[in-house]
Amino acid sequence: MNGAELMVSCLENEGVTHIFGIPGEENLALLEALRSSSIKLILTRHEQAAGFMAATYGRLTGKPGVCLATLGPGATNFVTSVSYALLGGMPALFITGQKPIKKSKQGRFQIIDVVGMMEPITKMTKQIVGADSIPALVREAFRKAVQEKSGPVHLELPEDIADELCTNLPFPVTTIHPPCAADSTLKDIAAILQQAKNPLLLIAAAANRRQTCNALGNFIERTGIYFLSTQMGKGVVSEYHQRSLGTTALSEHDYLHCAIDRADVIVNVGHDVVEKPPFFMTREGVKVVHINYFSAILDEVYFPQHEIIGDISASINRLATLIPADSLGGDGYFKLLKKEINENVFKRKRPRSFPYTPQQLTGVIRDVMPEDSVLCLDNGMYKIWFARNYQATSPYSILLDNALATMGAGLPVAIAAKMIFPERDVVAICGDGGFMMNSQELETAIRLNLNLTVLILRDNGFGMIKWKQAGMGFAEFGLNFGNPDFVKYAQSYGAQGYRVEEQGKLSKVLEHCLATPGVHVIELPVDYAENYSVLIKELQGKTCIVG
Repeated sequence: MNGAELMVSCLENEGVTHIFGIPGEENLALLEALRSSSIKLILTRHEQAAGFMAATYGRLTGKPGVCLATLGPGATNFVTSVSYALLGGMPALFITGQKPIKKSKQGRFQIIDVVGMMEPITKMTKQIVGADSIPALVREAFRKAVQEKSGPVHLELPEDIADELCTNLPFPVTTIHPPCAADSTLKDIAAILQQAKNPLLLIAAAANRRQTCNALGNFIERTGIYFLSTQMGKGVVSEYHQRSLGTTALSEHDYLHCAIDRADVIVNVGHDVVEKPPFFMTREGVKVVHINYFSAILDEVYFPQHEIIGDISASINRLATLIPADSLGGDGYFKLLKKEINENVFKRKRPRSFPYTPQQLTGVIRDVMPEDSVLCLDNGMYKIWFARNYQATSPYSILLDNALATMGAGLPVAIAAKMIFPERDVVAICGDGGFMMNSQELETAIRLNLNLTVLILRDNGFGMIKWKQAGMGFAEFGLNFGNPDFVKYAQSYGAQGYRVEEQGKLSKVLEHCLATPGVHVIELPVDYAENYSVLIKELQGKTCIVG
């Protein structure tokens, strides 16, 4: 076979079922090999979107998602989604084409150093210089992608190598088992926890793996410890649990930060400093225990005194056996605070106004969305409100990015999520700014015959930056824009378009969309006045309960 056929055979050997991307002329041999393979090519309308989809596939399955682009501009369009996978810890293989490397008659046309460009933002990047090396490189790429911290890898396949005849075969697929922490270390941490007056469990991104969720759920049930999560750890354990204090949408001053301030031991499971800090380590007397697959990266706001390195599930399961049942509930303060959080965050009376406020919006969405649904957020001001006010029920019931935190990912992420979970209701929530960055993927969703709903929150500006601008005392400037008629825009692709123009209509429109096949786009005006009244004025003026 030739190099392209061998590459496809190696991908099939790794269990690859889909490749997202946009081929170019440098990929034609690979495209021909894919045509007769078991792998389905998902043609997207932008390489960035293909990368988001591949990264989401890796995030949700634990297996590397795969995407494809040509050289030059196709490869450079990958950069944002490669970075998204890198910071988010999502395993993905990015494949790019290249001009012939042994003999080329096109000078430097479209040629940049793609491997060099990918070097700082991937775990591995290689140009394939001989077809017989493909099996080893593909196997090593897949190994590297899933090793913790998981992330993106890149292979460049030049035209002449794709055409080169070869005789090698795919390598056998092997499984990597992460090491377990030393039992003596776990016993030391168990002793520290039992001596604590108010221990607290913080669940972060690397804990958001299916095999880890059960371990953490069992640990909480056995020990009675109260817990909260970072944004990317949201949903690992249901936020309806009686011990849940919610999600750290802000770095300080929120109600759940009263719990962080009272805790004397914080067990931080799966935290990575690439995620916005859930709290700042500036207080003396608190002990922070870092439990992860890899050692902590010390930062001026994160420098744990104790570390348990190894398989998280194994560490948590063993730790649970070393701690007496119901012994980590604290002195009663967290129980009182839980009521305060329920009243001020989760069960707060929603204002009935139009346009919708963020608190009203999150409440309506939570009421309508089924328990096993998947909510996919783009990046914007609403992400803070959904992280804070929307109670997640299970792993991956809400997908958001608090690492690269890029705009434009919401719709591509939702497309990938719907492909992986076809039986679940999937809704993308995008600001008008973020939606327009990859809105062309509506055509992809329609072509794939997906049942998908997209809710566009329209405020005609970059709301998150407006909030920051106002918070710094600056005059409003440079952040407003116009929008298309989103109903007509959706219809032009063949989707159904809706515009909510009065109070009380959103729930009815959303229920209709979830019950009706096809792609649906809902335009909803949103009022972000509560950014100031709640997130600044109320939270800065609050007093932590005394208990």
